Amino acid sequence: MMQTLKKYWFLAGLGLVFACTVFDPTDAIADAGRWVRSVHGPDMIIFLVFLIQGFLLNPDQIRDGLTDGKATLAAFVLIFVMAPLYAAAVSVFPISTGVLIGLFLVAVMPTTMSTGIVMTNAAGGNPAHALFVSVTTNAMATFTIAVTLPLLLLATGKTAAVQLDSWAMILKIAWAVLLPLTAGIAAKAAIKTTNPFILRWLSLASQILILVIVWIGVAQAKPVLMGAWLSALQIALLVLVFHLIMLASGFGASRMLSMGRGRRESVILMGAQKTLPLSIILQVDLFPEYGQALIVCVLHHLISLFVDGFLVGRMGRSRGR
Repeated sequence: MMQTLKKYWFLAGLGLVFACTVFDPTDAIADAGRWVRSVHGPDMIIFLVFLIQGFLLNPDQIRDGLTDGKATLAAFVLIFVMAPLYAAAVSVFPISTGVLIGLFLVAVMPTTMSTGIVMTNAAGGNPAHALFVSVTTNAMATFTIAVTLPLLLLATGKTAAVQLDSWAMILKIAWAVLLPLTAGIAAKAAIKTTNPFILRWLSLASQILILVIVWIGVAQAKPVLMGAWLSALQIALLVLVFHLIMLASGFGASRMLSMGRGRRESVILMGAQKTLPLSIILQVDLFPEYGQALIVCVLHHLISLFVDGFLVGRMGRSRGR
């Protein structure tokens, strides 16, 4: 039991944060989260998350990831082209604005900074390539989101409901991701030698900070959540289908490009996973009135972790045969 809890503590933490905030009868936990939001807590926390992530990166592994250009291109197309196209296709169905905005936020996100790399390694893939894809897509997202998100809103006629300032968004993402990520990498290069014990604690701190971001977002969306349980079930089905389509696209791309075991895992997993902290910070800052968008972001992350955890187990067993 303790081993299982140790392995899945982050998932358990997500569930605990969600349950405690939503089901607190006094509303004190949600009020505290909304107060932290009012004093720009999410901005400072997300800055720290990417600062730590930059410090934890290994520059040598990033350079190693450059060697597989075909796999890198496939991952980039999945992350920046196919995901938004699938989200645009879903928008033809009668879906509420809040849910659609949440799906758009998920679709335009870069890949994860940690879980995808760990899962790629566990599945027998190339963690150096996964790391390279993670760093480059998170840096590129500073500009891609400011272009892709307004295009999705325009193509689906939602610009009347949502107004975006693209330059303000670029500055926001640059501050939240690019600046701290670069600072963390520079600090790691300057120090050169690091204590493994410190690195483990920094990794733990980063994940705890992500849980704090989720808490602030859930607190903001609690009024919507309390009256939208049926909607949450429908959203869960929607994001499950979306993630499965992304995984299938990754398998299809790796097969089409003749990428065997050891190369395809990073394309499949990194191409399908999406970072959670940035989607929450953008939802809280840009779309606070659309609480359902937050539900989409959080449920997508939860469901993708469960699905990919199962997939990694199957891929790992297949590799061992």
